[in-house]
Amino acid sequence: MAEITLVEAVNQALAYEMSQDKDVVVLGEDIGVNGGVFRATVDLIDKYGPERVIDTPLAESMIAGLTVGMAAQGLKPVAEFQFMGFIYPGFNQIVCHAARMRNRTRGRLSCPAVFRAPYGGGIHAPEHHSESTEALFAHIPGLRVVIPSTPARAYGLLLAAIREPDPVIFLEPKRIYRFVKQHVPDNGEALPLDRCFVLQEGNDVTLVTWGAMIKETLAAAKQLQAQGVSVEIIDVATVKPLDIETILASVEKTGRCVVVHEAAKTCAVGAEIAAQIAEKGLMDLHAPVQRVTGFDAVMPYFKLEKQYIPDEAKIIAAVQHTLEF
Repeated sequence: MAEITLVEAVNQALAYEMSQDKDVVVLGEDIGVNGGVFRATVDLIDKYGPERVIDTPLAESMIAGLTVGMAAQGLKPVAEFQFMGFIYPGFNQIVCHAARMRNRTRGRLSCPAVFRAPYGGGIHAPEHHSESTEALFAHIPGLRVVIPSTPARAYGLLLAAIREPDPVIFLEPKRIYRFVKQHVPDNGEALPLDRCFVLQEGNDVTLVTWGAMIKETLAAAKQLQAQGVSVEIIDVATVKPLDIETILASVEKTGRCVVVHEAAKTCAVGAEIAAQIAEKGLMDLHAPVQRVTGFDAVMPYFKLEKQYIPDEAKIIAAVQHTLEF
């Protein structure tokens, strides 16, 4: 079995679920004939035809609205927005209709839809191509927000998202689309949503992160371990609803926590994690929760994006601060 990248795992999950369930359809700009801007949907149109792999006009509001309509009438659409920064025209349809469908109809209808988008910076893209605004959707009742960080988790979590009877925002960290390869059996086994994954156990400090920042967090942990610091690493994976119990259990053990994310600091998911730790786990803390984040500014153009995205040095400095407190 060959090893595959994260973006190839997305393709593998889509192909598997389409082969098993004729109600699964994919749609978006250039996802059919061209196979997607990042090749996430390559070859699907050859396997399943243009009725199930739908090239849409450049109209994100229409993509979102069409997805809601399909889902309400029994299909299982997976819509792609080429970049997260392009999702905003569809925000009204997602927030006002997809997220509210079950509540509005008192359970008569649901919205089994997945809204996929490559997100985050680090690929030298222009404006609106490097957004990390997962907190916008995490704030909305009725939406799940899922962010894989490895090929295996991309495969398993996307399968689970497609099978979920309510809408899922599925954000793919494009900076690590091809960063690492893994053996990912194409066996249709989904991973659980709404659960954190403990990547590494430790006793001195808990590092909480998700998406592409797993890369820098693992690298920082390796350096810290060389200095004798025992690090526990948690991949949040589903940022809404948040599996705070796993995080609290880790903080109870380590007494220290650093939250790492690429998004701007203010009102981000990291702030929610820190707040819940303060509410529910304050007496376990030996030091205040630290946050290592992007800046409260627009993601800069490529010459400065490395200064925006948190690096290993910033993570290590935050950990050392908690240890010295």
